[in-house]
Amino acid sequence: MALKCLLLLLALATTAADGAAAREIKAPIDRYKAGLDLAARLEAVQASGGLVECWNALVQLKSCTNEIILFFLNGETSLGLGCCGAIDIITRNCWPAMLTSLGFTAEEGNILRGYCDAAAGGAPIGSPTPSLVMDVA
Repeated sequence: MALKCLLLLLALATTAADGAAAREIKAPIDRYKAGLDLAARLEAVQASGGLVECWNALVQLKSCTNEIILFFLNGETSLGLGCCGAIDIITRNCWPAMLTSLGFTAEEGNILRGYCDAAAGGAPIGSPTPSLVMDVA
């Protein structure tokens, strides 16, 4: 019995050592060359809108999750100004892909941004868009 356990342990150890040896590990220098330096990323975010603004927008977005779900499920167009403001800040000033990381598809993110852009433009919410009539003579 002890021999079986020893052989099993030896087999696991050699498999783990073989897997670790085959894995290619990049040097930290390569990450800095690729622009993945944490300090550089944080500076870029602060220059584009500030971390505090982005996190505040994320908290605001969390508080209007029910509105967003009803917007997509029932077609209710009742997103508040605070919710639209958070969507605008996140998609334009912070991380455009953040909505997808929160579980929304890219198409849903575009729909939300389009709705909020239209609402901010002063058009009555829920009103049909005017059609363009061309006179062909």
